[in-house]
Amino acid sequence: MISLFKKLLAAMLAGLLINTAAYAAEPLKIGYSDWPGWAAWEIAIEKQWFKEAGIAVEFEWFDYVASMDAFAAGKLDGVGMTNGDALVTGATGAKSVMILMNDYSNGNDMVIAGPGIGSVAELKGKKIGVEVGFVSHLLLLNALEKNGMSESDVELVNVPTNETPQVLASGDVDAIVAWQPSSGQALSLVPGSKAIYTSADEPGLIYDLLAVSPESLAARRDDWKKVIDVWYRAVAYLKDPKTTDDAVKIMASRVGLGPVEYKPFLKGTYILTRDEANKFMVKGDGFKSLYGSTKIADDFNVANKVYAEPQVVDDYIDGSLMK
Repeated sequence: MISLFKKLLAAMLAGLLINTAAYAAEPLKIGYSDWPGWAAWEIAIEKQWFKEAGIAVEFEWFDYVASMDAFAAGKLDGVGMTNGDALVTGATGAKSVMILMNDYSNGNDMVIAGPGIGSVAELKGKKIGVEVGFVSHLLLLNALEKNGMSESDVELVNVPTNETPQVLASGDVDAIVAWQPSSGQALSLVPGSKAIYTSADEPGLIYDLLAVSPESLAARRDDWKKVIDVWYRAVAYLKDPKTTDDAVKIMASRVGLGPVEYKPFLKGTYILTRDEANKFMVKGDGFKSLYGSTKIADDFNVANKVYAEPQVVDDYIDGSLMK
């Protein structure tokens, strides 16, 4: 009996090793989308720095929500998400662990009012187009709260973010909430429109990160460490005045814009160096900590019935590979 048990155990261990080896041989699949803090991956892709680092990676370009859907469906090992949306995907689809902080939104997420509206206070009783339950919704609530208002003071119209410029132009809503490039498109499309509140008014409300599946992280921790190291090589290339123009050209090409048109987007996205990012990875309350910001997002998601039960924030964050 003992001999049979040993044989079965050996067979199971052998099968596990084979499966692990096969898994490790597959390229890491990462979904990314149209946001400067994720478009910067294109620098490393074009320069073939992943190959130099000895890591096989496949990047797949998506619309933002579609990238999260693909991750939830198990088609990706990692995806670019905001910290709040990582909770949504985890509670309703697939858990993830945020291992790399790319940036925080510093103005690119905007509440944009139509002609004749000059402040958040003037939104009272107005229709606002926003993708309900996502990060833009949280930005709007923060704007209302800071001006002594709540969601009950306005009428929300659920609109996909990439459709908000057209909806504002149609006159069906009085204001929208969107991020670049949709926010910029709205400002260009609607004469007299203006940004009356942005993520620069609350730095840390929106962190943008690389989130990976717990299974992939456990099986390929060293590979993910290499991915992070390559990311910081791209950040250095972007921030170096000698190579900034080339970096911007690469990023702009990825999203189909010219460098001159694209460069202003970088002002509204604070892409973090390794040292800067690690400061936000320390546990704390409020928006200056990823933990605190994510707890605020969790409270928002539960209050707005995005999901029913609060999430364990610590389970979603592992900053050890960034150090």
